[in-house]
Amino acid sequence: MQHPVTNFVFDFGAVVFEWDPVKRVQAHFQGEWYGHTSAQALAQSIFGHPTWHSFDQGLSTLEFVIEKSAQRLRIDPQLLTLFLEPIGEDLAPIESSLRVLETLLKRRQENRDIKLLYLSNMPAPFARVLERKHSFLEWFDGGIFSADVRLAKPDKQIYNLLADQFKLSPERTVFIDDQALNIQAAQSLGWSGIHLPAHADLAEKIQPFL
Repeated sequence: MQHPVTNFVFDFGAVVFEWDPVKRVQAHFQGEWYGHTSAQALAQSIFGHPTWHSFDQGLSTLEFVIEKSAQRLRIDPQLLTLFLEPIGEDLAPIESSLRVLETLLKRRQENRDIKLLYLSNMPAPFARVLERKHSFLEWFDGGIFSADVRLAKPDKQIYNLLADQFKLSPERTVFIDDQALNIQAAQSLGWSGIHLPAHADLAEKIQPFL
């Protein structure tokens, strides 16, 4: 017998909040890719590098990221600061995802077993901005930002931490993320997964679990 899903776990970047690093690079650097062949390659060098991953995990500061990345990529530190510092403020909610959350809120009023949670790789300064700026985060029963626990997806420890904290049964849990590797990690623990690539419709993808 299939168990109904009652635990809905959301990634934030590109799932609940708009996040397109390539588009951000294109807008900010305007054709200067600092030795890279494309905006996509430069975005990968910034956000896919261990220096950034350490920031995601709460193991370094934004100032450290700017210093090391500026040296490595030969970008003016001030230009890099203007690129990176406002990210938290610039993350805008995805309206279609908010509508899905509103639907789940109504279901939670009828079924108290339903939990709305988040599991996001997010540097601490940006996480604090989201908490301050967006009151709809109060809709969630809770969650984990990577920097706050010094762990990051797809490390299974961070999934287990969330599961332990909120008493999640894997067979009743679905995880929504834009990165396939993060979905695979959740599925390896018995969770269901919704891979949400760019411009996919969350309302359509989540329908089988409602």
